[in-house]
Amino acid sequence: MKSLIVITGASSGFGAAMAKLFNANDYPQLLLGRRVEKIEALKLTGDVMIKKADVTDQAQLESAIKAAEAKYGPTDLLINNAGLMLLGNVWQQSPTEWQTMLDTNVMGVLNGMQLVLPQMTERHHGTIINISSIAGYKAFQNHAAYVASKFGVHGLSETVRQEVADKQVRVMLVAPGAAETELLTHVTDDHALTEYEAWKETMGGLTLDPKHVAETVKFMYEMPQEVNIREVDIAATRQDS
Repeated sequence: MKSLIVITGASSGFGAAMAKLFNANDYPQLLLGRRVEKIEALKLTGDVMIKKADVTDQAQLESAIKAAEAKYGPTDLLINNAGLMLLGNVWQQSPTEWQTMLDTNVMGVLNGMQLVLPQMTERHHGTIINISSIAGYKAFQNHAAYVASKFGVHGLSETVRQEVADKQVRVMLVAPGAAETELLTHVTDDHALTEYEAWKETMGGLTLDPKHVAETVKFMYEMPQEVNIREVDIAATRQDS
């Protein structure tokens, strides 16, 4: 039997694409999200556990992971995918939006890692893949707080990778460019949204299909445990930034 995969933010975008691909390849999965009805609508079959969980609530996250591990065995792959992208200029954007992004994009990743790393290091086996963004190493206008959160994901991922390398545990990072996801539906700054849509049009109106991110994640994970593809940046060919 294949090992347990845990995916946060599995209701749409990258998370849903990864859930479908790993399900098609018979991996047992724990799929987490705040909108479980959207995960259920994926109509996955086999060994799939769906739980409502907010990554900013570590106790809630721990309860869900323990339930899945009791059924499927220890988590072998944690994909920290849950994230928010709330665009806006620093002098206009609500600090509440900054905090929401930092809590989800940074604290949520740390929460998940802290829960699975002890058993992974003890077993000398396991993988964590953090979904960051090209905005994790490159600035974009109207993205200040988002960029700050994703630079944080890049930094913490590399730090923890170094800390657990001698335990044969892998920490990997995937940094997608602009993609066809629901992230923009939460943007409250109309000007920032208009500028983003205009930028998208320069790419022919179509950005990265999440299924290709899912395929990349699967490839990275299925490399032998002694091989760590530390970071992959993936974007639409026509994305010039």
